[in-house]
Amino acid sequence: MPRRHVRVTGAPHAPLRAALRALRTELGVPGSFPADVLAEAGRPARLPAYDATDIPLFTIDPPTSEDLDQAMHLSRRERGGYRVQYAIADVAAFVAPGGALDAEAHRRVMTLYFPDGKVPLHPPALSEGVASLLPGQTCPAVLWTIDLGPDGRTEVTDVRRALVRSRARLDYATAQRRIDDGTAEESLALLKEVGTLREALEAERGGISLNVPEQEIAEKDGTYELVYRAPLPADGWNAQISLLTGMAAAELMLDHGTGVLRTLPPAPDGAVGRLRRTALALRIDWPHHVSYAQLVRSLDPHRPHHAAFLQECTTLLRGAGYTVFRDGVLPEVTAHAAVAAPYTHCTAPLRRLVDRYASEICLAAAAGLPTPEWVLAALDALPKEMAEGSRRAGTVERECVDIVEAALLKDHVGEVFEACVVDVQEHDPTVGTVQLESPAVFARISGGTTELPLGEHLRARLTRADPGTAKAQFEPA
Repeated sequence: MPRRHVRVTGAPHAPLRAALRALRTELGVPGSFPADVLAEAGRPARLPAYDATDIPLFTIDPPTSEDLDQAMHLSRRERGGYRVQYAIADVAAFVAPGGALDAEAHRRVMTLYFPDGKVPLHPPALSEGVASLLPGQTCPAVLWTIDLGPDGRTEVTDVRRALVRSRARLDYATAQRRIDDGTAEESLALLKEVGTLREALEAERGGISLNVPEQEIAEKDGTYELVYRAPLPADGWNAQISLLTGMAAAELMLDHGTGVLRTLPPAPDGAVGRLRRTALALRIDWPHHVSYAQLVRSLDPHRPHHAAFLQECTTLLRGAGYTVFRDGVLPEVTAHAAVAAPYTHCTAPLRRLVDRYASEICLAAAAGLPTPEWVLAALDALPKEMAEGSRRAGTVERECVDIVEAALLKDHVGEVFEACVVDVQEHDPTVGTVQLESPAVFARISGGTTELPLGEHLRARLTRADPGTAKAQFEPA
């Protein structure tokens, strides 16, 4: 599911980068990999017998990505409908259960993303090398084959280990351009057709996908500028293939009677109410008869105010967790509220620990075999491990956003901004949170003598902003 995306450009010794380095130290972020882990990462993979290198797979990722988890091929079925072939990096082919590499992955849990770089789950020699689905490289994968009807609904699912070789590496802009100008090969052209059908099915079942823009803080002449990169339609179509696979995997697990689901309860009323106040601050029309899902689909991420609102919509994804079940005893809650269906994480094993285990359960389920003992031995601890990893990633994200916003505002202390009060503390109504109209950031406001006007516009003076030492702080002007 979506996260806030922030990227920094600029000189390596800029105050912003110095603050980010200090944050790594403060949070105890893992550093380099131990020698025994690196040694295991260099061992040959266990290769599958099934050869699927004839499938002309392609990948779609950001242009700088090297840890390529997924590759796909789409085709039409002779009797109507579509076939989706989706290869996922087979991390288990490289990681021996109980070994040093396995233990290190359980310690790290997931890749951490900082604006100026990442802290990977696996050694780069594996995650950006032999296990990555790079073009022209033959490597082991978990190959999903999902047959869809003419309306895009799933009809048949198969998953097995296979040798694969991607043919092409695309970024989102290139994929979008080829689809739009008609130069895309059929497999890529079908991404729009299948993705659009899946988006319609998502709307039908009440699911929500957020087209969250990327915030880029660019340094220029000693100051910082905020730039948005709005997602392209191809981003959404690509995400639908991943969602399709995660839903198919969840159904396999439920039929198998053992698994680990990604679950999310419905958002509490208070969270939606806060979003309504944010919409007011950004002058987004949200009639009361219009549902949250309908509003999100009407927004244009290329418009700055809509982009800012989509960033804040990610708060409704809080509360997601992992639910383990076994021996045919199914959990009470199996659905993910944003997906509006059972769902699991299985498509990003190079960057997320749980996906390796999800793949193994699905492989066993599809083959009619028992779940491997090494998977069962680790299963019950996974929700706690993933929760801790998610908390760490969330802390990194929040702290990075605070640092970036402070860097953006540091040269404007004393200036007055147009804002709207989107939150007020119950125990002290003179303290709350404001949403600036420009730049689109949230910040604490205090220091006034009267109750803050919740949901109303006001003028706020910036009193503090220093990346690494002080979050942005405002007072009523």
